[in-house]
Amino acid sequence: MFGRAGNQGERSHALECRDHRIGRRGRYFTVTRGNLAHREGKNKNQKQEKVRQEPSFFIYGDFAIVSADMFELKRQEGHRRWGTLTTAHGKIETPFFMPIATKGAVKTLSSADMRELRAQILLSNTYHLLLRPGLEEMKRLGGLHKLMGWDGPILTDSGGYQVFSLSGAKLSARGGSAFGGNKTSEDGVEFQSHIDGARLKLTPELSMEMQSAIGSDIMMQFDDVAAGDSSYERYEEAMERSLRWAKRCKEGKTGQSKLFGIVQGGTYEDLRERSASGLVDIGFDGYAIGGLSVGESREDAYRIVKNLAPSLPGDKPRYFMGGGMPEEIVYYVHQGVDMFDCVLPTRNARHGTLFVWSEDPNLISWDENKADFYSKLHITNETHAFDSSPVDAFCDCMTCKTTSRAYLRHLFSVGEMLALRLATIHNLSFYLRLMLELRK
Repeated sequence: MFGRAGNQGERSHALECRDHRIGRRGRYFTVTRGNLAHREGKNKNQKQEKVRQEPSFFIYGDFAIVSADMFELKRQEGHRRWGTLTTAHGKIETPFFMPIATKGAVKTLSSADMRELRAQILLSNTYHLLLRPGLEEMKRLGGLHKLMGWDGPILTDSGGYQVFSLSGAKLSARGGSAFGGNKTSEDGVEFQSHIDGARLKLTPELSMEMQSAIGSDIMMQFDDVAAGDSSYERYEEAMERSLRWAKRCKEGKTGQSKLFGIVQGGTYEDLRERSASGLVDIGFDGYAIGGLSVGESREDAYRIVKNLAPSLPGDKPRYFMGGGMPEEIVYYVHQGVDMFDCVLPTRNARHGTLFVWSEDPNLISWDENKADFYSKLHITNETHAFDSSPVDAFCDCMTCKTTSRAYLRHLFSVGEMLALRLATIHNLSFYLRLMLELRK
């Protein structure tokens, strides 16, 4: 397992994080790498003489409160965490799920719909917005919040994964520093646009500039993404390059947006540990677990997250990128992950697959292996042709309050666009309700 081992006596009296340890009697400990500095303070806001900002801790009973510039950890049980993340466009309760608004919109839905669904934050993508409308156009438009009429927080992916997955020919896992139509160098990635075939180049500095133009509340570092079945050498190469790019991203970032580093290393724990340690040395506002939605097995993903997540700095938010069947989210929350995004709810909805509760979510007792709390409803099946029941008896979304299974099946069968909208509303409602239940 990653992180400091500590001694058993100390563990019985302290809640331990990677860089910080919290005592039980109103004492707080600040830990700097290679040195444990212990101070007792009566006031949790007491100033400390540190070069970099340190969080402060206070204990109420068995619950630790961790305050930092961006993230407040309110409660922790085992590795599972409850907290609040503060951005320029509002506070977000953790753990949370980010609906995907890749090009500035969640497919089939409006920003008003997302407010109605009580989405706390949306995710958009630098790669797609760099291609259209473009960097200078985005600056002239005043940023994405203004363009799409969304006043909540926005997180932007850096574009690294999309360069990996969308441009040029099918990518080879064994291609070293050149993948199909892509050419990766120390400077950045030259790639072929999936729209018109134009040759373009994306660098850490350009990614930061574009994310700044978007007005992102949370930026992601530009990273080198290796395919899920890559060799150890390719994973190591991508991890080391991503660390160098992470430093360039931090140096190139302007404005008040928060910046997250991305832990890489594939399914190799030693590479993950080296990546995490290097990112913490650089220092970021949060840390993401990347490179685990590119073809690896669920068992490998679970193993990496279980070992990695609890070792990341306890006073910073932790983000699992790009993956998330409902039961996977439940598992990762129990390992200490705070943030999630995934295309599954919206993509499955457009293909007629809906997530439905197997029981009243208010009555579910959650544990890390809980997986029987939902099922998949294939609405286009013949069995629903005369079914007058709602899509989900335990859901109160607009779709379930107004639409029968028979009607929704009919809309899909005749190709009505309304079918996609109604299904998307329901699936996002399911995911957002799942996170609400996990926050209780």
